Amino acid sequence: MALFDKAKELSGKVMDKTMQFSSDELIADTIIMSMKKQEKVNAILKQRGSNYRITGVDLEMGVPPKMIFAVRRVAEESQDFEKRDDEKGVTTE
Repeated sequence: MALFDKAKELSGKVMDKTMQFSSDELIADTIIMSMKKQEKVNAILKQRGSNYRITGVDLEMGVPPKMIFAVRRVAEESQDFEKRDDEKGVTTE
């Protein structure tokens, strides 16, 4: 019976942590922190002459929470904008 009680106690702790991770304040703080991290890393990449930038951030509010960065080449990003402009008939003269 002690094992069952221990498992029940642990599952309660996990539920409490999960509820803490879903609070609106924590989500807002996590978004702000991830955007600051993106800006800092992109500045370092640019300073070092890298052709790569963080172009997106996915946040997963689980146990443990995850921050996943999407990285693309700068040239690819500008080509995507040019392709979209071409499809829309926009000229850049």
